[in-house]
Amino acid sequence: MDDKVFWLIACVAAYWLCCVVLAFRGALSARSATDYLIAGRSVPFWIFVVAATATSFSGATFLGHPGLIYADGFQYAYTSFYAIVIPLTGVLFLKRQWMIGKRFGFVTPGEMFASYFRGDAVRLLVVLVAIMFSVPLIALQFQVSGQLVQYVSAGEIPADFAILALAAGVLVYVAIGGLRAVAAVATLQGLLLVAGMITLGYMTLEAIGGFDALKRGIALIGELDPVRTPDGHSHYLAVPGVIQLVTSGPAAEGGPWTAMMIFSYMIAMLGIQATPIFTMWAFASRDPAPFASQQVWASAFVIGIVLFVAAAIQGIGGHLLGADAIMNAAPEADGLVSNRLDPIAPGEQGLLVPSLITAFSVGMPWLAGLLALAAIAAMQSTGAVYLSTLSGLLTRDLVKHFVVPSASHGLQRGIARLMVLIVLVVATAAALLTSDALVLLGGIAIALGVQMWPALIAVCYVPWLTRTGITMGLIAGIVAVVLTEKLGGQIAAALGYALPWGRWPFTIHSALWGLAANLLVAVVFSALTQSREATEHRMRFHGFLRAHANLPTERRALIPAGWVLTVLWMFFAIGPGLVTGNAILGDPNDASTWVLGLPSIWAWQIIFWGGGVIVLWFLAYQLEMSTPPRRRVEALIDDIGDVSDTGEALRS
Repeated sequence: MDDKVFWLIACVAAYWLCCVVLAFRGALSARSATDYLIAGRSVPFWIFVVAATATSFSGATFLGHPGLIYADGFQYAYTSFYAIVIPLTGVLFLKRQWMIGKRFGFVTPGEMFASYFRGDAVRLLVVLVAIMFSVPLIALQFQVSGQLVQYVSAGEIPADFAILALAAGVLVYVAIGGLRAVAAVATLQGLLLVAGMITLGYMTLEAIGGFDALKRGIALIGELDPVRTPDGHSHYLAVPGVIQLVTSGPAAEGGPWTAMMIFSYMIAMLGIQATPIFTMWAFASRDPAPFASQQVWASAFVIGIVLFVAAAIQGIGGHLLGADAIMNAAPEADGLVSNRLDPIAPGEQGLLVPSLITAFSVGMPWLAGLLALAAIAAMQSTGAVYLSTLSGLLTRDLVKHFVVPSASHGLQRGIARLMVLIVLVVATAAALLTSDALVLLGGIAIALGVQMWPALIAVCYVPWLTRTGITMGLIAGIVAVVLTEKLGGQIAAALGYALPWGRWPFTIHSALWGLAANLLVAVVFSALTQSREATEHRMRFHGFLRAHANLPTERRALIPAGWVLTVLWMFFAIGPGLVTGNAILGDPNDASTWVLGLPSIWAWQIIFWGGGVIVLWFLAYQLEMSTPPRRRVEALIDDIGDVSDTGEALRS
């Protein structure tokens, strides 16, 4: 057995042992259904901060992000702003959802929406969105984990065996311990994610020869790049315009990441903390105290450093370590490019991080085990939480609500464990048997989360939106997402039709197409279906929120400043104004003009990352959108976890 394989197995075994111990500790505390499904509404401060951060960013950040920076350069690196954008949704909605869940005893978002809108159609759509969002992403996590293990072990551990072994480990701690155990394990996973990415970034910089060598290398990458934007800049160092009116986003000249593509992809990222999964995270927290710390400091600040610095160095550094055949062959690169990595073929950028792990572990086999474990833990941090929360949704919103309304605490825990097994079997089978289909479904999953925004806006802010409007809007959003992804074209072709567009027409991500259709339909149908009785019912929720969540008089003058800061930041950081960053701090084609030796696009991103942290801090703390409410929230009904119909309890 190779030393790397030994250390990989040893590290994973030690990690699994920790998971099992935490699982049994969680099981001993899970006396009621609420204990098992949402940790008894008692997830502590620091566990929430680290675990929710790990859930938000996961393995796609660890393995995928540096590889895509390698492939598309700093135009793709604008997507690192999801360190700001993902928690922005939490700032807007998590505190208010926690208050509603605490007040009315909701365990799942399906219960919350069904009670608020007085109907099961939205409940079922929420479950559908959760399934379509969670299952493909769980399967992708397993598949990529298996491929990573096979690569790092040089084929000694087959990918299929690794998938089965890793899935079995997840099954044990999720099924036994419930969300309490998952949260505790996710804390460990979050720490491994950050430590692993910073370590790889540091080692990449050292292998390149330091920051001066990196700056010279970036300049040479720009000179040798054969792909040019419409303005004649290297596609690694500039965004190819505000928008391109092409039928398919990937066909854009100079790279697909126009300002409009970046903005619409960030809209998709707004959906991560809008999913039903994060609503249950909100319900599980002891109080809203950790929300601001998680959003501003753990996500925006710490993960921002990881993405804008460590991941960028890994991605660009790959060109200087032998992965880029063009750089390898250039006489100008002699003495600047090493051969630490094997060349990576176009489209195979996902191999960059595994290649770095393998290269840096030469002579240090223990390092391969630790870095591979960090990547696996990062991927499981998302998969395990999705698995746990989806099983809770299926248990409460399908089985308990429709089949066994009087299910006891013990029966609910048993059903939830069965649901964990069923979802895991389906996801594992998908990981083993499919590949292209998973990629298609994974793309759709990312775009579906933000389709929950109109429903959350309704519950948290706008009582005017009606049940029919939200239901029809959600359906329209799902359809629009599918039609602007590859799957929509394949479905149309199977039916004998040819869509006049491809994936992401006009370089606009499917998430924005879906959200636009969703909001339009929701507004139109809400206007047509207003009811005084229904509005009065919804106002019970909004009256409670206004009494507990509204700003005190002395702080309301800050609200316009919050709007101005947020809109300006979005315009210049992730909107049309970001094209200013192409050249304002130096000509992309002339490294001698770069401020501090950084290309203008990278310096612009770092500046607005700092600005984004300030914006989130202002919203979360100064406007009190993520701080504990000033008035104590009293539960309207006993939070015993087995209320069969909270809506009926409220009406009575």
